[in-house]
Amino acid sequence: MPTDRRTLLADTAISVLADAGMRGLTHRAVDRAAQLPPGTTSAYYRTRQALLTALVRRLVVLDQAELEETAANVPVPRTAGELTAGIAALVRLRLTGEARRRSLARYACAVESAHHPELREILVPRDDAGRRAVRDFLAAQGVADPEGRTVTLLTCVDGLVFDRLVHGGSVREEEIRGLVTAALR
Repeated sequence: MPTDRRTLLADTAISVLADAGMRGLTHRAVDRAAQLPPGTTSAYYRTRQALLTALVRRLVVLDQAELEETAANVPVPRTAGELTAGIAALVRLRLTGEARRRSLARYACAVESAHHPELREILVPRDDAGRRAVRDFLAAQGVADPEGRTVTLLTCVDGLVFDRLVHGGSVREEEIRGLVTAALR
């Protein structure tokens, strides 16, 4: 459990957003979910925008930590099959448990960022171990523009995750294999 109040409130705001959507994200809802006295959230984050910004910053921190941990526990891919399996493991993670809740919150924030450029700046994909592994693999395979192909591949994977969050189901490994094969062409 987070020890500082700001982190607790940001984590709780992520949960509220995942459960109730953007309209349900209020200072009062975060107070209730965190089991704190009314007014606590607004004392730390005076405006809704301040709360949303804190939520997005925390979401990025949690996502980056998850990506770094996942990459540390998955061997560097040497074959297209290994890359496919690594991406499939991350996708399964993003569709279950707390990572699923963060995925729901992330997509809600991504839509909101269309109206709030300051959120978009925070949400811009970071260079992380997973992204580097994909880029390095594609470069080692002699793919022209490995950076561009990495962005395209991971954006397509992100689209599959979004689709399954909205419509249900899981992402089949064959779908990911098809995307990896296309990136290698």
